[in-house]
Amino acid sequence: MKFRTEINIPKSKTQFEHCDKILTLGSCFAENISQYFNFYKFSILENPFGVLYNPVSIYNSLKFTVEDTQFVKEDLIYDQSEYHSFFHHSDFSHHDVNECLQKINNNFKITNKFLKSCDKIIITFGTSFVFKHKEKNIIVSNCHKIPQSEFERFRLTVEETKNYLQKIINQLQIINDKLKIIFTVSPVRHWKDGAVDNQISKAILLLAVNEIVNKNDNCTYFPSYEIMMDDLRDYRFYAEDLIHPNKIAVEYIWEKFSEIHFTESCFEIMNEVKKIAQAFKHRPRNINSEKHKEFIKANIELINKLTDKFPHLNFENELKYFNSIL
Repeated sequence: MKFRTEINIPKSKTQFEHCDKILTLGSCFAENISQYFNFYKFSILENPFGVLYNPVSIYNSLKFTVEDTQFVKEDLIYDQSEYHSFFHHSDFSHHDVNECLQKINNNFKITNKFLKSCDKIIITFGTSFVFKHKEKNIIVSNCHKIPQSEFERFRLTVEETKNYLQKIINQLQIINDKLKIIFTVSPVRHWKDGAVDNQISKAILLLAVNEIVNKNDNCTYFPSYEIMMDDLRDYRFYAEDLIHPNKIAVEYIWEKFSEIHFTESCFEIMNEVKKIAQAFKHRPRNINSEKHKEFIKANIELINKLTDKFPHLNFENELKYFNSIL
């Protein structure tokens, strides 16, 4: 008997090598996937602007980055004893205006430099609902707990969403015309929108992404939303809030992503990296035993062999720990 509808996804035309530089942007689900890229020692810049949910916010962040924008005090707001940017997550907020601006502007420079040599970008959209600040007449990325009365909330149309997706692609091509783009829609339900409005919001994203991917050869789509909604539609795959995918679900989606995107050579390196990661986490009863020291030496030797063959790999923390034992 079959108890689930497993989704068979064809091999993607966008293939990852382990040496590829990867940027992730978008919702909190992008951060969940990024942890696996980090674990396997990919070169990744993870959500540099913080969590972003809608296509307008992602477009604005990329536009500022590509144009090498530098924010000034007038671009910030002051509320609840802190300076904030309407285009950034609250992680960038600070009570000191210069500290706030330094974090924002340094981040633009880092992301700009990374994008110029980036190979793949994974963009995850969470919602087609946006908030517009009435006085400033701008769509914001974060309301920073400012009273809701100062904002107008509305949903983008399919056509508006398509336009912003195409503008995202155009901005990326300006800075790096070799970049491959993977779009995905977050499987996390925006339950505050209500059951019906959440589904309409996701449907708008899905329709817009589908049309844009079909028109742009450098773009592909990964069905994380569909995997969660159909293949993993049992509540045992959800966290306690019954909204977010749990660890098992995220790992399953990562495995599906890996299967269709990674080359054989990429998997080979990942397997070696995993061995070192497991050794790094291993804590024996007697750390000073000769047996454990031989184990450490073997892993140092493996690291040296790997880094000689693949110079992009960084095992600085692992080597520091292993050498401290000898």
